[in-house]
Amino acid sequence: MIVSRVRGKEVLAVNSAPGKRKGGFLGEPAPEREAKSKRMELNPRLVVLVWCLCFAFGFALCRSEVGLEDLREGEGLFSYLESDAVSPSASQPLMVGLTLIEGAAAKGAVCLDGTLPGYHLHNGSGSGANSWVVHLEGGGWCNTVRNCVYRKTTRRGSSKFMEKEVAFTGILSNKAEENPDFFNWNTVRIRYCDGASFNGAGQDEAAQLYFRGQQIWLAAIDELMSKGMKNADQALLSGCSAGGLASILHCDEFANFFPKTTKVKCLSDAGMFLDAVDVSGGRALRNMFNGVVTLQDVKENLPSTCTSHLDPTSCFFPQNLVANIKTPMFLLNAAYDVWQVHESLAPRSADPNGTWTDCKMNHARCNSSQIQFLQDFRNQMLKAINTFSRSDQNGLFINSCFAHCQSERQDTWFASDSPLIRNKGVAESVGDWFFDRATVKAIDCAYPCDKTCHNLDSTR
Repeated sequence: MIVSRVRGKEVLAVNSAPGKRKGGFLGEPAPEREAKSKRMELNPRLVVLVWCLCFAFGFALCRSEVGLEDLREGEGLFSYLESDAVSPSASQPLMVGLTLIEGAAAKGAVCLDGTLPGYHLHNGSGSGANSWVVHLEGGGWCNTVRNCVYRKTTRRGSSKFMEKEVAFTGILSNKAEENPDFFNWNTVRIRYCDGASFNGAGQDEAAQLYFRGQQIWLAAIDELMSKGMKNADQALLSGCSAGGLASILHCDEFANFFPKTTKVKCLSDAGMFLDAVDVSGGRALRNMFNGVVTLQDVKENLPSTCTSHLDPTSCFFPQNLVANIKTPMFLLNAAYDVWQVHESLAPRSADPNGTWTDCKMNHARCNSSQIQFLQDFRNQMLKAINTFSRSDQNGLFINSCFAHCQSERQDTWFASDSPLIRNKGVAESVGDWFFDRATVKAIDCAYPCDKTCHNLDSTR
């Protein structure tokens, strides 16, 4: 039995009937996305401005100093920007319905607004009937009461606004030609509605905010165990962006839910967020993470192997965690992660004059000093994973692309023109590692050597 810790005195009444989110979202049928794009006639300057305000691949965080009107505008434009950033499945993707965790509220496991958390589950078959991929959704963080209150009005903070069904592509695809190693597994996408990478605790009664990420995680796992995951022969915990960070934070905990006879591993996609110096000499992401950790009382859920000698904010950074994870883990990351370039290295607060705007929008427009800054960032990432990479049980795929979240997108996961390192793509590399077919330590040469990238900051 999983025991959830409930902090505070009450939980808001739960609305168990999710409404459809206004605006576009991943998983929407292509005709609907195209229709919305046509309705949204945007001039290029506005697109650039919004991109800088809220990076759009569906996994953005909105900065605290941005006004609420700007936040709403950025949310409404996600569908427009996603039409360029997201490549559809080669065929009609599997659409999987949303299931709310009915018993979650009793365990204190609720979204920011007090509504029930949810997940999407597609049952496995044949040889994959007792195998599970559990994928943690990403979507940035909220580091202030103001941002978290806004987040309650979106699918990232309330199940009222979650899509009723989403597309399963990439690592969640049920087609052998799109996902050769995991296509017939039980596949799960756990929705992200807490704003702290499934790690928060407590609440803010005055703002009616519920920081219950840890409880949501436990309630979701408990639910999946009751759905048959307790009988798993093998299981893979994966996640993208903020979900990729969550897969690192929860990896060993996930493994401990299973008997030793179960093969358990973890995959973090675009979750290697670095405590890096930004273009102004400050640390924009550290400031953000400090707000998240403090506001949502994340400290109690962080690994004691880290908090015993480092401050809680440092222990929210993967570079201080991955070397101590006991469960086999695979790090999939772009060396020039687009989200980190936009929101950690050169956010608007660090670049008020827009010196980096052209470079962020298209790396071909970066000057030599900007390219060197990005190369230094890549070097910092490689240094951060040095100890981790020495373990035979761990795997790596660090390509020199301007990308973010490559396991969810069909074109980057497994397609005829997918990104390669030494003639091997992402899906094959992850599969070889999981099934112990080969040791995978794939680190790309530095930009601009890789011609197979699917870059999100410019047209290929």
